[in-house]
Amino acid sequence: MKTFAEFGLEPKVLQAITELGFEESTPIQDKAIPIAMAGTDLIGQAQTGTGKTAAFGIPLINKIPTSEERIVALIMTPTRELAIQVAEEIGKLTRYKGLRSLPIYGGQEIGRQIRALKKKPQIIIGTPGRLLDHINRKTIRLEDVQTVVLDEADEMLDMGFMEDIQSILKQVPEERHTMLFSATMPLNIQKLAQQFLKNPEHVSVIPKQITAPSIEQAYIEVHERQKFEALSRLLDMESPELAIIFGRTKRRVDELSEALQKRGYSADGLHGDLSQNQRDSVMRKFRDGSIDVLVATDVAARGLDVSGVTHVVNFDLPQDPESYVHRIGRTGRAGKEGTAWSFVTPREIDHLHFIEKITRQKMSRKPLPSIAEAIEGKQRVTAERILDIVNSDEFSEYKAISIQLLEQYDSVHLLAAAIKLLTGEKKNVDVELTPEEPLRAKKRRPDIRSNGRPFNRSGGGSSYGGNRGGTGGGGYRGRDDRRTGGSTRGGYENRGGSGGGYGTKRTSEGRTENRRPKSSSEGYINN
Repeated sequence: MKTFAEFGLEPKVLQAITELGFEESTPIQDKAIPIAMAGTDLIGQAQTGTGKTAAFGIPLINKIPTSEERIVALIMTPTRELAIQVAEEIGKLTRYKGLRSLPIYGGQEIGRQIRALKKKPQIIIGTPGRLLDHINRKTIRLEDVQTVVLDEADEMLDMGFMEDIQSILKQVPEERHTMLFSATMPLNIQKLAQQFLKNPEHVSVIPKQITAPSIEQAYIEVHERQKFEALSRLLDMESPELAIIFGRTKRRVDELSEALQKRGYSADGLHGDLSQNQRDSVMRKFRDGSIDVLVATDVAARGLDVSGVTHVVNFDLPQDPESYVHRIGRTGRAGKEGTAWSFVTPREIDHLHFIEKITRQKMSRKPLPSIAEAIEGKQRVTAERILDIVNSDEFSEYKAISIQLLEQYDSVHLLAAAIKLLTGEKKNVDVELTPEEPLRAKKRRPDIRSNGRPFNRSGGGSSYGGNRGGTGGGGYRGRDDRRTGGSTRGGYENRGGSGGGYGTKRTSEGRTENRRPKSSSEGYINN
């Protein structure tokens, strides 16, 4: 791998990279940066966590002059979480050069964004729905844009943004530099690339093993009603520094985070129904260590980049393998080791094998932790905390009382009592979680992507519906920023017609649900 000094970057850009602690480029950066700096259109295939933001961000920042007062670069992302994350990284990379970047997303007051636009940012990072709102209001003009980046393009298309992307790119000059990044390359992504990129170079860093080798993966077979007890024991036994627990629904996240708090764990929940201020508050607490367990849904956690996450727990298995990869990718970052645990009910074993097959990664089966292992784990951590204080030699003011106590009591008894006090009594609060239906292994079809979801098909009465339905497919598409309050999730647009086809619907949390007809001419009900 090259060092960043070998790319011929401006001194101020190189200084920012050096201060961020980056020395050698990652594989995607090594391949993409020279192509991007040459101004050649680029298709980059890479997973989240491979350094792709810097792969397009560094060349972008390097070529924009500080004297520029127009919007000359546009980065599109599927979610506001990712827009914020990309904006933060761009901000760090341009700290010495002094370029102005601005994230544009739903959920934030539009007036605040309009005021920020008056400061003349050169780089806009936005979600498609809110970008279109600004374009229609004429508060964002894209006629001077020279560079366009489509980040996590497969996710944007899965969420139904093809039309929005097309509408936005019509506002951008044809003579431009375009970069597209995607974890997967299904047919609809290839069509998008053919439509908007000119003679692009392809760069791929997809490893043979889709999931990171530094992540130890294991599963526990457990009945639905035993899951919470299993989680409590696992947290006690493993004593994670920072853990993310994934639940399938917003209801699950609310119930689970409340139950963990009742049992004495420092936990909080993150899902799509929280306001932006609430989300920011939860993430701030997680980043600074005020809480050490974050319970989240897939969409809420997409794009999260928190260093130091040691454990990921799939309390509920995800619907598709790509979500599994995204989830466990929250740990084991930057070369550090991580651990991913999954709870699997007996009826979900086939679905687990389906995930193993697609990710080409075997998970080891582990027994349910015993009460003794849980107690031993908590005591071990307490003992380590005590030894850390002993080694720091910062306890002089406590020596006098210690000497007095030792004159009256046995030293082993005193230390055992102290460990008991520090370990804390486990609160035996009864917890009742609403059961979730088990997932079924998907039946593979030739036209279904590796994540098991049908796409871009429509037609007669028995066809599958994808982003759009035809006369039979009840296609729904999730829209960004279209619900009351400007949320990045939800908002449905029914593109189906009559007939009895299956369709896919993007739910309010960004998941895909199969929909089946009540009869050949009636509407849809949940499976």
